[in-house]
Amino acid sequence: MDSRNALKAAAIALAVAAVAGKALWRPADHGGGAAPGADLVQKPGERGFTLGTLAFAPCELETDQTAATTPAWCAPFQVPEDWQHPDGRRIDLKLALVRGNAPLAERDLVVLLAGGPGQAATEAWPRARGGFAPLLEHRNVLLLDQRGTGGSNALNCKGEDGDDTEQPFDLERVRARTRACLDAVSKHADPRFYTTGDALRDLEAVRAALGSPQFDLVGVSYGTRVAQQYAARYPRGVRSIVLDSAVPNEHALGAEFARNLDVALQAQFAACKAAPACAKAYGDPWANLLHLRETLRARPVEVAYRDPFDHAQRTMKLGPAVLAGLVRMYAYLPETSALLPLGIARAQAGDYASLAGQIRMLGRDLESLAENAMQLSVICSEDADLLPASGDDATTLLGSEFVDTLRAQCTIWPHGARADDFHAAFASDKPVLLLAGEFDPVTPPRYAEQIAKTLPHGRVLVAKGQGHSVMGRGCLPKLVARFVDTLDAAALDAGCIADFSAQPAFIDFNGAAP
Repeated sequence: MDSRNALKAAAIALAVAAVAGKALWRPADHGGGAAPGADLVQKPGERGFTLGTLAFAPCELETDQTAATTPAWCAPFQVPEDWQHPDGRRIDLKLALVRGNAPLAERDLVVLLAGGPGQAATEAWPRARGGFAPLLEHRNVLLLDQRGTGGSNALNCKGEDGDDTEQPFDLERVRARTRACLDAVSKHADPRFYTTGDALRDLEAVRAALGSPQFDLVGVSYGTRVAQQYAARYPRGVRSIVLDSAVPNEHALGAEFARNLDVALQAQFAACKAAPACAKAYGDPWANLLHLRETLRARPVEVAYRDPFDHAQRTMKLGPAVLAGLVRMYAYLPETSALLPLGIARAQAGDYASLAGQIRMLGRDLESLAENAMQLSVICSEDADLLPASGDDATTLLGSEFVDTLRAQCTIWPHGARADDFHAAFASDKPVLLLAGEFDPVTPPRYAEQIAKTLPHGRVLVAKGQGHSVMGRGCLPKLVARFVDTLDAAALDAGCIADFSAQPAFIDFNGAAP
């Protein structure tokens, strides 16, 4: 798998209360000896407010690939790039606050910790906000682009043209591209200081500047690592924790991606085999996928297709690596995974155009994440020495090339510091709600169950038939808000999750069988 495809495969979260001249917070008992947080002050006639020492002004958060924006309040914030040398280079962090609906909001702040690694919270918010709607009834949401992402001195490296097409796997080419990327980002950043540990210092500095409120942490995917690490090091700053699609501290990012994908796909495709109409149309979709991979491995195909964005006629070289990347990312969501048996069957019959169009759309969607090298600062510093040996995943759909690419990149990329207890199991007496999707191809439910073993006030909810990142699904937004209100995961009436079910596979482009 070419490094471009490997990075894409790896990747993957307002109303304004205007009570002028008053403190816009509801009194709350936070317990634990934590500071209650500063008053939010808005003076008569002013479009803006102060919270702690920070002055917030109106701003708009952009939505990727659209002209739509989301209103928020932004404040400038600057930190040392190297916390051990605060007199050195300083970097600007993008910080935003989304005001809730209540005139008197709770003092604690909900904090979205985005995934990736490499996703920016302010960029994830427009698509994630639906899952936060019940939380916004009584609380405000804080968005901080983690250093190296979005508006926080992003470590971006421009991709090459033709990133959607198959390229021969060449580790020397991987290293050359990594060196070029390092040269580019080194002009404005030292990649050693863009790790999870550095981001924790940033978040705690923001909390102090805000007047030391307690945080309700909502981590998604990689963001669950940030949440666990922050809560372990700054427990006084944490009121509650929601871990959506969680990864245990003990695990290295990327180490089990290939095996988890195979298990999730086989489970999803088994549901197709069990449905008479689907079984009649496709037989065994997993066997079909493996057969298609071998066909493309023997001879990649040149595919002519219409670009789904501008309808121009284009061509793409489609091989096993690009196929694996598409299948992996489509397995994340039930709506896209339902398309896989149909696309595979069409390709087996010689019609590759639909797969090519889907690959093109996926490439555009993941472009910004694939070009962000902050993920290398995280993985090379925190996980590289724990990745499996070359060849361990050779028999999987994703293969060993993904891990081999990471290992090659980490021989070039500078390594930052990692705490001695970084990979210790997360143990806490904080209230924790863990959410998992039954068919998650990257962070399966067993990860959440593993984390919960050391959390006396933790509870796991598994959404049947769902994939990765489930907080916005069905009744889960309301359950999350109720949990944050009550701080009692065990008492949640979660019977509504029984209504979740798997998305039936498409029999044709009109949809599933009636």
